[in-house]
Amino acid sequence: MDKQALQGLAVSSSINGNDNSGATSPGPDWRETNGANGNDVDDQARSRPRTFPYLRYLPYPVEDEGTRQATLLEIMKQLYIAVEAGDFAPGAVHWTRELRSWLGLKFDPPRATRVKLVRLYYELALAPGIDPNIAERFASMFMVLTKRKHYLRPGKDLNLDWRPLFKELKVFVLPQEAGMVHTTNVKRNIRTLTKLCTFAQLYFDPQQIPDMFEEFLPYFSTSFAESAYVVVALLNLLMPTAPAPVGEQKSVPQSYLPAFFHLWSLVNRSKTFDVNFVDIFSRLARDSLPSRHIEFSEHGIFTREQSSLIFTAILRLLEIPVGQATSPYSSMVDLSAGLAILLDRDQRKHPIAHHIARWIVMSLSPACLDKPDSILGNLEGLIQAVETFFHPSNSGSWTKTLSQLVYYLADFFVMRWNRERSGEMDVPVERRLNDELKRRFVLCLREVIFMGIYAKSGTAMNFSLSTLQGLAYLEPTLMLPGALQRIYPSMQGLVEVHRTTSSLRSLQVLTRVMVRTKGYRCHVTTLLGLALPGIDANDLEKTLHTLSFIQTACYNIPFHDLTTGRDDVSGSSLAVSWITSEVERMEREGSGVNLDYQSSLEDADEELILRSSTAGFGEFVLSFFGRVFTLLENLPDASRVRSGSPEENVVNTLPATFTPLLSSLSPEYYDLALKKITDFVTNHVIHQARDAMAFICNALCKVNPEKALKQLIPMLVQAIRTEIDENGAASTRNTGSDVLPRDRGLVWNVSMLSMCVVHVGDAVLKHKQELFDVALYMQRKCKGIPTVHVSNFIHHLLLNLTVTYTVDYSIYEPSVMEKGLQVEDWGVSPEATELDIKWHVPSRTEIEFAVELFESQAQSALKLLTDLTSDSPPIKRDGTGREWSDEVARNLVLLRLILSGVSVLFDPRAVSQRVHDASFANGDISMSGVNGVDEAESTETLNVDSGEGEGEDEDVRPTFQYPSGYPLEPDDQLYRKVHELREDAGEMLHKVHRFLTEKQEDDVSCFNSLYTAYRSWFVDVGIERSAHVLDRVTRLYAADIHPYKVSGLRKEYPRPLLLRRANVYHLQRLRHNASPRAKSDLDGRLLLDLAESSVSLYTEIRRNAQSAGESAIKIIIGARPLVIPPLLKALETAVKTNDYPRMKGAIYSLLFGSLAKTIGRDWRFTPSLIRSFIAASTADKPSVQKLAAGATYQVMDYGRPLERMVLLDESIVKAILPAEAVSEIISKKQKQVQSKRVRVEDRKAALALELVSLARESHWKKASRTAAIVTNLGLRFDTIASEEMVDLITNGTVDSHPGLRGLYSGALVALFSLIEMRAFCEHDYERYLLDKQRIPAKIQVVTRRDEPGWTADYLAGFAQAEAEYYVDHDHPGWLLWGKTMPAYQSNPKLGDDHYDEVEKRVRSQMGRLLTREWFSTFFGFLKQEPRDASADRFRMASAMMLVYAFGLILDGVAAATFADLRAEIGKVFEDGSDKHQHRATAEILGALLTAVLDESVDKRIEVWEFAFPIVRRIFADGLTPENSTYWTTFLHLVLQGKDPRRSWPIVDWLANYRLDMTSNAAFKESSKIQLLQQCVVDCGWHFQLEKPLLENFLAHLDHPYKGVREAMGQTIGTIYRTRYHESYQNVDALIKAQREASSVGSTPYEPTDEFSATITEVFGRLEKWRLERAPGQQTPSSYTSGSKTVLLWLDTTLSSHECTQLLKFFPNVFMEQLLHMMDVKEDPELQSLAYHVFRHLPNIPHHSGEVYEFIASLIRIGKTSPYWHQRLRVLINMQVIYFRRLFLIAQNEQQLLFDCVADMLEDTQLEVRLGASTTLSGMVRCSPVALRSSIVEALKQKFTRLLHTSPLPKRNGTGTPTPEHTKIVLKRHAAVLGLGALVQAFPYTSPPPKWLPEVLATLAVKAAADPGMVGKSVKSVLSEFKKTRQDTWHVDVKVNTQSSATQDFPKSKSLLLIQNKC
Repeated sequence: MDKQALQGLAVSSSINGNDNSGATSPGPDWRETNGANGNDVDDQARSRPRTFPYLRYLPYPVEDEGTRQATLLEIMKQLYIAVEAGDFAPGAVHWTRELRSWLGLKFDPPRATRVKLVRLYYELALAPGIDPNIAERFASMFMVLTKRKHYLRPGKDLNLDWRPLFKELKVFVLPQEAGMVHTTNVKRNIRTLTKLCTFAQLYFDPQQIPDMFEEFLPYFSTSFAESAYVVVALLNLLMPTAPAPVGEQKSVPQSYLPAFFHLWSLVNRSKTFDVNFVDIFSRLARDSLPSRHIEFSEHGIFTREQSSLIFTAILRLLEIPVGQATSPYSSMVDLSAGLAILLDRDQRKHPIAHHIARWIVMSLSPACLDKPDSILGNLEGLIQAVETFFHPSNSGSWTKTLSQLVYYLADFFVMRWNRERSGEMDVPVERRLNDELKRRFVLCLREVIFMGIYAKSGTAMNFSLSTLQGLAYLEPTLMLPGALQRIYPSMQGLVEVHRTTSSLRSLQVLTRVMVRTKGYRCHVTTLLGLALPGIDANDLEKTLHTLSFIQTACYNIPFHDLTTGRDDVSGSSLAVSWITSEVERMEREGSGVNLDYQSSLEDADEELILRSSTAGFGEFVLSFFGRVFTLLENLPDASRVRSGSPEENVVNTLPATFTPLLSSLSPEYYDLALKKITDFVTNHVIHQARDAMAFICNALCKVNPEKALKQLIPMLVQAIRTEIDENGAASTRNTGSDVLPRDRGLVWNVSMLSMCVVHVGDAVLKHKQELFDVALYMQRKCKGIPTVHVSNFIHHLLLNLTVTYTVDYSIYEPSVMEKGLQVEDWGVSPEATELDIKWHVPSRTEIEFAVELFESQAQSALKLLTDLTSDSPPIKRDGTGREWSDEVARNLVLLRLILSGVSVLFDPRAVSQRVHDASFANGDISMSGVNGVDEAESTETLNVDSGEGEGEDEDVRPTFQYPSGYPLEPDDQLYRKVHELREDAGEMLHKVHRFLTEKQEDDVSCFNSLYTAYRSWFVDVGIERSAHVLDRVTRLYAADIHPYKVSGLRKEYPRPLLLRRANVYHLQRLRHNASPRAKSDLDGRLLLDLAESSVSLYTEIRRNAQSAGESAIKIIIGARPLVIPPLLKALETAVKTNDYPRMKGAIYSLLFGSLAKTIGRDWRFTPSLIRSFIAASTADKPSVQKLAAGATYQVMDYGRPLERMVLLDESIVKAILPAEAVSEIISKKQKQVQSKRVRVEDRKAALALELVSLARESHWKKASRTAAIVTNLGLRFDTIASEEMVDLITNGTVDSHPGLRGLYSGALVALFSLIEMRAFCEHDYERYLLDKQRIPAKIQVVTRRDEPGWTADYLAGFAQAEAEYYVDHDHPGWLLWGKTMPAYQSNPKLGDDHYDEVEKRVRSQMGRLLTREWFSTFFGFLKQEPRDASADRFRMASAMMLVYAFGLILDGVAAATFADLRAEIGKVFEDGSDKHQHRATAEILGALLTAVLDESVDKRIEVWEFAFPIVRRIFADGLTPENSTYWTTFLHLVLQGKDPRRSWPIVDWLANYRLDMTSNAAFKESSKIQLLQQCVVDCGWHFQLEKPLLENFLAHLDHPYKGVREAMGQTIGTIYRTRYHESYQNVDALIKAQREASSVGSTPYEPTDEFSATITEVFGRLEKWRLERAPGQQTPSSYTSGSKTVLLWLDTTLSSHECTQLLKFFPNVFMEQLLHMMDVKEDPELQSLAYHVFRHLPNIPHHSGEVYEFIASLIRIGKTSPYWHQRLRVLINMQVIYFRRLFLIAQNEQQLLFDCVADMLEDTQLEVRLGASTTLSGMVRCSPVALRSSIVEALKQKFTRLLHTSPLPKRNGTGTPTPEHTKIVLKRHAAVLGLGALVQAFPYTSPPPKWLPEVLATLAVKAAADPGMVGKSVKSVLSEFKKTRQDTWHVDVKVNTQSSATQDFPKSKSLLLIQNKC
């Protein structure tokens, strides 16, 4: 949001700059004292002055500040009027756009004004009753106003209220709390709301945090886990993290952090929770950093335990694969997030790596330096643990996250470093980053980045290169030696190609740092020379990177020979010898090289070397041109334009490189370049390189127009004449789009010429006559394709003469150039405030020349067109040859291009008038218009309704014009002439249109040219809008500055880029002024022409006319109402005559462009559009059908009710009350708006009636479209619906067509819910908007939370059938008790007195229609077999519809009675033999039991007495695999989210279920248990009948049937999961308890004694059964059956959020039993289940201190178990637990694990030894360096000693080894595997660690010759070592050869040995 990177162009192309919260500084109080005028800070517009003085640099006088502020006041006045009058769209939307445009011109409102506007837009974005689409606009404006943090200081300037935002979010995520969701009212877009939170969160008051807790935390419950996710997501979105004022204890982070950690531990194994909490903590760290009163240590504002837990979570989030471990997350847990996923931040904009990096960097301080266990220490540990995963050979799903992480780490560090230095971040001195900290930070990331830049994935490489740039910026001396050491060999072609590409890209990002760093800058010239071979036509990608590198170099250094005129240095020999010695030194010293130029190189010497290096520039320039020309000669033909092919990219990159290159050349080098380029252009014609060469010529001319034009123009003009006269170029027309070989020379020269004369300034005037003559000459002589290029030349020349632009490309200010460049000018960026810019401002001579050229070309084109369209044209129009068409098209193209060329001379005020009017010459034409901001949004509506409403708006809407350097005066002769010519051109276009339509209606090519000319005629006024100049220039600028953006610094760009910023600003002003303008008569005629052709028979013509029309409509005020009637008429006619092409044209023009909105608002047109649309949608043509289907939603939208009432806080709106009286205007406007609404609503009602009757009689296809539209049209809050509509919907629900039935039953539900909603809101629309509902049976019960036994009593109530009131919600009391809780009366006495007359009328009308026959028919349809298998499920939609219908029966309103219903239900079920009978019955009974919920007890008893016996019968005997899912869903519908006592008969019956051990009907038993499980899941912790069930299940764990066991295991898990609850007295009690427990809160899910006893007993029983089972028994036994049940229970629990409740049983109860189960070979199912559960164990997050026993038991089994399988399997878990707990494990635990694994290398079983070796290398690899070094040293000594002390004895002759011999071989194998593990722990470290060659030598010499497994292991270690090092072998070999001799023999042989052994 904040720094949008341009995709695909710059280095870090895929890195999406930081989000708004990251890229801006945390300082809430930071402010500059020296404000704009030194006024009081609070009156200032900004707390930080602008970096770039936009207005000062413009080359023309601009408006003063007073004018700008007056404009703002006017905008605010109009905005106030619109809001007060209720005119939101178009009124308020239009003024919002004006405001956005005003801000877009870099104007600043005073701070107080900005505060008022922010409040207003926050209010408007969330106002109840406002149309959601319009609210989106206001929300977007709110975000623009608060985009940067330095606009307003949170807490000081602005506080916002979080409640309105919460209320809107609540509708989405707590719907059961927010009341009924109204189906016909469109909800807001949840994405917009979450984005709003991101911006508004900053301004919420931290003192409100306790209130937020009170509001959110009571919803927290894991019994129904969705609410836990919702609470955490809401905290993340809404909780402010800014520091509260001193003394606010409740809002200090450490007061509530323990509670947060506790909440976090309540949902384990959830990625969503991890992401949310890391996000919250990272923002807390950022915002608390500057606050002095918040304690800060080496862990930031966190404690040691907290910081270790966060690091552990970070390790989980990176999802690094460990050994054979499964993911630390369980997919089952996050599935229960439900609606909370709506609140997730967008992962693309807020990647998790961003939060992690922000948390780490914002917690760093110098306190970290001397404490090993600090944030910095842990960061080093983290990077070291995962460093091998950065290696290119080791890429996978983690690659992107890791590269993002280091990128954001570097980015945040750089930002914080810079902002602390500039004072923008006001951080207490003792917390500021210092040099030592910076050094350690860079060293920590250095190695992984040098791996990352060679990544295989493009994204990862981009991130790594940006990181490299950041780190080099921080510590050049640490990063550059390593970089150069890698770059030199790859540039000299010594290594693979992909490394060369990476090196070129690295150079591109490092150049800027290198040229500014002493010593390293001397390398730049050499590197440029080495890069040249990269320009290669065979490898275009490499060419691109080479050009980018050269471009960066040219922006930073001058190509001037600094040795000229000096005696102490001449030529480049000094530099060459120095570079050679440095490169040798780097090779020699290897990775430890230290190029300390700061101290080892004298300044004077360094200067001489640098000067000497510049002597090679001349050579470089020559060979560069040579290379580029060779490239151009060999470029392949570009296949298509804009294809994104490499060829095209090269052609685009060349000019970007040449402009800075040519501008940085010294004069003598420039002359050299000029000669080379001129020669090349003269002597070559390379057609496919034409564009590239033309751009190069353009760059050449821009840099020094005088010199270049003098050479090029005469030569090109001569060449053009020669081509035409002597070679006959362009003498005939040609077909196709390719240029004929004969014409290529001409086209080449014309292209060069046209690029030489654009944007080069007034130097062209010297060649005025030549250019003028050659233009006329070519126009006269040329035909065919070259003519387009000729017209383009004239277009360019006109642009060059008339436009204002910068003509300054120098890297240095003129003053610096005058002094002469010196060494210290290398890499200097000018201050953005001290530039001296050269502009081209058109002079009178230039304008006269331009007008003369324009006139001559326009006259000839107009004359030719007149002749060609006359009765006797000069060329025959015989329809065979295309000559005539060609000529017409050519002249139209010319006309279009010359109009665009002088577009800057057209005055928008003048073009709206007839030129020949008397009033024309007066300059003060009143200007009305609306300003467009961007094409897509501009001029949404220009017609505010007055009178009939939809005509043009009488109140003229001023557009505020600002000076933009317009060169003419209205009374000037030239002014009149250009406007007359434009008008003549318009008339001519109209004539050509008429002529073509009548005589040549199939001439597609002419029409195409004509309509592109139309478009230019309309839009190119004031600025060449058709070429999208501003967008293009802005995009290129963004791409070029991207490599120079440094976080925390502003506009540190090279000078040419700063100048381009000034140019972009000038264009922004032009674009602002080219706003929509009034319509002239001619405009009207031309618009109607376009409308006519938009419905042409020919697709191509239609498309072009539609596209031109769309552009024209946006720019002309009042165009829309003008073109709609003819288009509508065309649609009506086409529908009648089945004219499909015209039908498509009309539908597309009306409904797929910007007309669609206007029609929807303008109800003069809408009804006829809707009628025609419905008729068209039945057309028998697939393409029309497809179009109509695409527009259906748009048309349905037209029926939505208009805004009737919008509720706003008057005080916020009044804040912008203007000074003058506006009440009359407001009341007048209010009346207009209201009368329009009444009128439109009347028309909607009339149309609804008409459509209802249409729907009744039509074919189903037409009826279904009509039904979809009529629902929106006919349902209204006041009247609900007309009688006809109610009839249609109610009877339609039992229509015979299934599609219609679905539509109508949906409408029926909407109708019912509208009635209910209205009744709940007491029939008051305002209450409805405020969501104030009175649900009749709902009550608020005061909780007795202060009584000790309250929770127990509350829960005990759920075990009784009777209840005082029902508690339907799951959350009250689970985590904590609120003061009250929502409940429902248990015996409501309702009646229908809460309905008013309107509701009663509709209900009774529906009741009359709901007869027994109606139900009979509907039930019949329910019983039908569905059309496709996917629809064969319990359909909630049918059930919901029936709930309402049954409601009418129960209230006695329906014609059918309950007795009828009973009879019909009986008929549906019949004998229950068919699954469809079951489905229908389940739906009907589910609806019936839901409908009776809030009825009185008597009615409930009546219904239950009928329904329950049926249900019981089915549950007991009727379930089959086919129908059980229907009944499970039925149960879910009846129980979910409701008090179990409401459905007591079912709950009680299920709870009384007991296993029938005699039954052999396995499915019956298991399906009942599944129903019971569903019941427990839906009732959650309210299910209180579990004890007898558990006893029954636990007694029969060894049930013989698999299905029953599975159901039982899962149900036991579910029951235990829902037993847990916390039930704190209130929020304070929760926070206090957690704070007192520890800094990470208390440990949840502690097992109760009862639970512990159960587990121990169950496992005791399993052990008993195990011993009873005969080994090798094939048949199932109690042991195998019981084990599977228990495993399923454990699996259910361990993959759920409460897995930690089993932790204490891992070591002594579970582990050995699981290992035993894995050994039962006879039962593979048991083995795999046990293995699956066993792998869960190390992934469960252990609490600190609990892991010791687990590790001890792993070690015990590993060392003592008699079974080798078990010893092998515990190894898996050792490595995983070690990695997962890297930041929590104690030192003695680490040591124990290492000792154990090392000992297991001596295991008697080979597999265990190999496993131990792998585990050991993994553990060494992921240990922090300090620990790693000591362990490696100890292990190395141990294993070397073992190898030395166990020499291989001689074999005895018998051939069978003795036990002694075997023992020694075992020891030797252990030693070899141990040393091998150490080698393999460093697979990619290059060069390898110092001790490694010695180990390799020991292995090679001492053990390689061993027979059998020992020798084999040695060879595999050595070959693996070589294999992983192929990329870096050339470096690694040298390191090994340099090492000194070992005690036995020189190490240099160790590598030779490796090569031999391999």
